[in-house]
Amino acid sequence: MLSSSGRRIGFGSMQLTGPGHWAAPDDPGRAMQVLRDAVDAGVTHIDTADAYGPFTAEKYIRKALHPYPDGLVIATKGGLTRQGPNRWAPCGRPEYLHQCVEMSLRRLQVERIDLYYLHRIDPAVPLEDQLGVLRDMQAEGKIGNIGLSKVNLEQLRTASELVEVAAVQNKYNVTNRASEDVLRHCEMADISFVPYAPLAAGALTTPDAMGQIAQDYGVTPAQLALAWLLHRSPVMAPIPGTSSSARLHENLAADQISLTPETMTAIELAAANADNQSEAGRKR
Repeated sequence: MLSSSGRRIGFGSMQLTGPGHWAAPDDPGRAMQVLRDAVDAGVTHIDTADAYGPFTAEKYIRKALHPYPDGLVIATKGGLTRQGPNRWAPCGRPEYLHQCVEMSLRRLQVERIDLYYLHRIDPAVPLEDQLGVLRDMQAEGKIGNIGLSKVNLEQLRTASELVEVAAVQNKYNVTNRASEDVLRHCEMADISFVPYAPLAAGALTTPDAMGQIAQDYGVTPAQLALAWLLHRSPVMAPIPGTSSSARLHENLAADQISLTPETMTAIELAAANADNQSEAGRKR
């Protein structure tokens, strides 16, 4: 549902919060300007979550963009609680998830959430109960599509028997392809695959990552890493996040890069070598 029209590169709002994804950033005005710049540049998919801040990113999206332009998909998530910077804990109790949806509707000021993810499967609550409340709210018209985040193949298959899964958001980039089996399933089932950490938390933006290939193409390593994702699969919908408008436009330009199969392989080898060198340095 995310890669069929408009830009395939979306915008992830996680970086529009304070350190540890906690509270507000130093410059909220700058954060909201990045959101406006993203939409002005043609971004049609903005990803957020109630846990970002918590609640901060959703509020910024409303303040910066409401009333929303036609065709803009806003995806949010629920099911994680926050205890402090970089601290997250799942809570999949149906009454809590119901509250999460209702509060996101209020913060975003919409009557229906285009795409709502179960942020994490709570192992202490039956999956049927967690997805059941989202399915009920979808039937009420409060959720358009249901997604899953950080799931393995078995969980995805089980969930797909309970609801129609529209999107999966897992960690995936050129140096981390642990979710390859999930990606292939998404291709077969026509499910959007939304890779979070598409630039490996900044590791793929450094000259050491794929410097020579990027130099040969006249692009940045970050652009090359995003272009690799777009060429990797037709269901891929990356959501690189940034608090900088300059970096935003740099990321979006990646969808203009054409890669040959040989370059795809070269990128994978270069990224793997850089990753191995970094790992060796950490062990010294």
